[in-house]
Amino acid sequence: MITKHPIYNDFPEYSDKIKELYHNNDEFQVLLNSYSELDTKIFKIETDEELAMDDELTHLRKDRVFLKDEIYNFLKDS
Repeated sequence: MITKHPIYNDFPEYSDKIKELYHNNDEFQVLLNSYSELDTKIFKIETDEELAMDDELTHLRKDRVFLKDEIYNFLKDS
């Protein structure tokens, strides 16, 4: 099943911290917005709303994993 990957679902234990950082930390806000935009783009490709080559989709998925790791490290270290 094709679904979006909201960061709150991936890190429910950090939901309060995500909200706090989003409202109080510009760097985290940029990271989270970038992740959300990328996740939406991937979802649109996977649901055939937008077209992309397989290589491009693979690259976008890798970028999403990288951003998710960055977000996790930010949450863990804050």
